[in-house]
Amino acid sequence: MNLVKRTYRQALIILLPLSILSAFIEWKRLPLSILIGGILGLLNLRGLARGVEGLVGTYRPTGKLLFLSLLRLSMLALILTILVIYRLVNILGILIGFTIVFISLIIEGLRYMRGGKHDRA
Repeated sequence: MNLVKRTYRQALIILLPLSILSAFIEWKRLPLSILIGGILGLLNLRGLARGVEGLVGTYRPTGKLLFLSLLRLSMLALILTILVIYRLVNILGILIGFTIVFISLIIEGLRYMRGGKHDRA
């Protein structure tokens, strides 16, 4: 879980200043959209990490694990659909937020692998 915490920290360090800077751009709802995309990406990462921990502990997928994974993805799709249909967010901002979380995860994973400390993350 240490890897997830470091990813959270790095993503938030990038997301918050980027949202503040994007407030100076004249696009509507861009700062809020970047934050919402980043938060949804981080919540999805947390759910994914818990699912992987559950899978590693049992060495086989259980019905509960599959149900919770499908529920997580369905909730993410539902939230994004509602936000886009009611035009509450800027789609580019959501994409930027998700991308920041993804890049932060890749960077932290590479740091973890280069560091030589391969205990459970």
